[in-house]
Amino acid sequence: MQRYFIEQTKQEVTAASPGLVIKGEDVHHIANVMRMTAGDHVICCAKDGHEAKCRIVSLSKEEVVLTVIEWTGENRELPLQVHIANGLPKGDKLEWIIQKGTELGASSFIPYEASRSVVKLDDKKAKKKRERWAKIAKEAAEQSHRNKVPEVKTVHTFQSLLESLHGFDKCVVAYEESSKQGETNQLQSVIKSLPEGSSVLMVFGPEGGFTEGEVEALKEKGAAACGLGPRILRAETAPLYALAAVSYHTELLRGE
Repeated sequence: MQRYFIEQTKQEVTAASPGLVIKGEDVHHIANVMRMTAGDHVICCAKDGHEAKCRIVSLSKEEVVLTVIEWTGENRELPLQVHIANGLPKGDKLEWIIQKGTELGASSFIPYEASRSVVKLDDKKAKKKRERWAKIAKEAAEQSHRNKVPEVKTVHTFQSLLESLHGFDKCVVAYEESSKQGETNQLQSVIKSLPEGSSVLMVFGPEGGFTEGEVEALKEKGAAACGLGPRILRAETAPLYALAAVSYHTELLRGE
């Protein structure tokens, strides 16, 4: 069954206002790509993450109106809110990170300009890139049956990233030198220490890694430097490894 994300919340659907509304590009997809008509069924995910089986009531060029058949109660989000901060990498690597990171459960993505980032974006290019990144996140969320679409933040400077750290329950920085020194416990310790629903910011560098100054600045703000195993991972691999580790500890081991 096709899945769509809507701007309404479950609380906004009442007896007096029982309908859900889909607008934007999804209207074209429903009417012209999927060729749906009144009476067809879809899954809608509300802005607050609740999922509903719905029936199409009417279609126009501007919107699709639906009625809720039932709220499913399904939740496919990670028990921890994992936010991925990535130093801007070259080429389309960030697109890959956003697509696969969405599939693995990331709550948001924060691209930032690190000292060793080769890519530099002016405001116009950053805006255009962000629109594409957001579309990739939405499509990946639909494909992987997420309850929420991860937010792709505006491109940060390293300083603005530092200033945002206070908004998370914990911050870890994936540091190559920690891996080289054999550090293996910090990441799992952080994961195990956080109660369900907590937020953790995971910071990753670009291809050239972090400077010592960047790592020290993150530590001064309370970030924990951690290794990601004995092998040195590429910039586009490390965030996916970390998300998989969170899923393993919080979902796959939950029943043991």
